[in-house]
Amino acid sequence: MREYEIMMVLKPDLEEEQIKSVVERFVNIITDNNGEVTAIEPWGKRRLAYEIDNYKEGFYVLITYTAEGDFNLELERNFRIVDTVIRHIIVRQE
Repeated sequence: MREYEIMMVLKPDLEEEQIKSVVERFVNIITDNNGEVTAIEPWGKRRLAYEIDNYKEGFYVLITYTAEGDFNLELERNFRIVDTVIRHIIVRQE
């Protein structure tokens, strides 16, 4: 098992409940595949460095978790399906 971080940028016009459901969806994907979520840190709305899909702001969420390395392909597939996430990155912790 390795430690990873996901930084997600969600659309800024989402309701609080919608944000919670998107985060919960990815937490469930991690735990259903024998991973363990160690921290969830909502950073809130922040200005983007550049405009993405006509959005100048985004809602940032950081999720720290442990999982097997090949599991990240499943996460990437789900990020492409969910249209409320405008950007994401998965980083392996050392």
